Amino acid sequence: MYTSFAFSFMPYKTILSPRASITTQDNKNAKDYRTKVSRNPTLEKLQYNYLFPEISEREAQHAKKYPNAKIISLGIGDTTEPLPDVVASSMANYAYSLSTRTGYRGYGAEQGSKDLREAIAETFYKDMGIQGAEVFVSDGAQCDISRLQMLFGSNMSIAVQDPIFPAYIDSSVIIGQTGDVEQGSGRYQNIEYMRCDPHNNFFPNLSKTARTDIIFFCSPNNPTGHAASWEQLEQLVKLAQENGSIIVYDSAYAVYITDGSPRSIYEIPGAKKVAIEVSSFSKIAGFTGVRLGWTVVPKELLYSNGFPVINDFNRIICTCFNGASRIAQAGGLASLSSEGFKVSFRPPRVILSERLLNTHISSQAVMSLVDYYKSNAEILLETFESLGLKAYGGVNAPYLWVHFPGSNSWDVFNEILEKTHIITVPGSGFGPAGKEYIRVTAFGHRENILEAADRLRSLLL
Repeated sequence: MYTSFAFSFMPYKTILSPRASITTQDNKNAKDYRTKVSRNPTLEKLQYNYLFPEISEREAQHAKKYPNAKIISLGIGDTTEPLPDVVASSMANYAYSLSTRTGYRGYGAEQGSKDLREAIAETFYKDMGIQGAEVFVSDGAQCDISRLQMLFGSNMSIAVQDPIFPAYIDSSVIIGQTGDVEQGSGRYQNIEYMRCDPHNNFFPNLSKTARTDIIFFCSPNNPTGHAASWEQLEQLVKLAQENGSIIVYDSAYAVYITDGSPRSIYEIPGAKKVAIEVSSFSKIAGFTGVRLGWTVVPKELLYSNGFPVINDFNRIICTCFNGASRIAQAGGLASLSSEGFKVSFRPPRVILSERLLNTHISSQAVMSLVDYYKSNAEILLETFESLGLKAYGGVNAPYLWVHFPGSNSWDVFNEILEKTHIITVPGSGFGPAGKEYIRVTAFGHRENILEAADRLRSLLL
């Protein structure tokens, strides 16, 4: 059983510091010449490199140090299994049709194809009152986060879960919403950090949460894997209504929920007046490389002057985006077909018609990918439990949040990498509340998951 963990491997200080270099043919001239353009001061506020490229850089350095080692990645949440045939063949056929005069198409609608928008609304938001016209198809949820930040602008105050996916905080810094970094805590001024940990069941104490314009909320949460309950989301929507705030709700991992928790914020009454939802095909259909996502902006969501938010978001999309790839959209549409994917979960507090119940049948295509990764998570959960470590998540999400009491997450990361050749993610990369945790992903080939479990047992027993 695990009782203690001695860490002697210190973080690479040089890697953690910001760095940027360009190699030119004439390095001497490059050093002597400077433009008269000042650097964006908001970018100077960023503490480190973005988390996941940093992890990739450390993996590359480790591979160089140990060229014969088999490195197993349980770090970056990248899917590993092949696309379902129905999805891949649909994209291949569409790509081939572009080589014909009758099949060729150029620019599409910036908001996405009408068929796909309606399919998303029908599949994920049936009986929630969401229309296809309120769905904006994109090249991924992370890109939409930055587009939403452009929509809100620099004068907005924001709240985030702590820990949380780092793109929310970094994009807030870049857009100019934050102050300077507080020394010691690592927190940015002007951000309301909503601590989520085992002591509060990974849901913030909203009675002590200061009023902000925007509330970023991810469920199931990345990195903790916690799916907010009906009661918790009702509290969140009530807070937004009372404060006149807008919730940006990230549901990228919603299809992993199996315990009856809501899969969409719009399952909560009144949410359409206070919430935007962002989601993705990446972890549903294995589209991390294909790139396809969506954002829902209800027509009922209004600014303080009564102007519809959807109109401004449409303007942002039309200005900054030429639409998602037609080929990717063909794959997305196939993944939502009767052969590809149907939601098999019936929300316990929503009364569905017999016709709708008959269509909510799990297929053997896309949902089999989700089941595969959930089985990986079970293996990893059992592994950490056998070692006496407390691991959260892994049930409603493909991530495990593993606690190493009294430790520094970067030290844990380095120790595991050095002694087992396994990549994880240090919890502090997701916020101050992650200092004693590492995030472990269940995305991986089964044989690698099993081998990683054996290596971890050898290290920690």
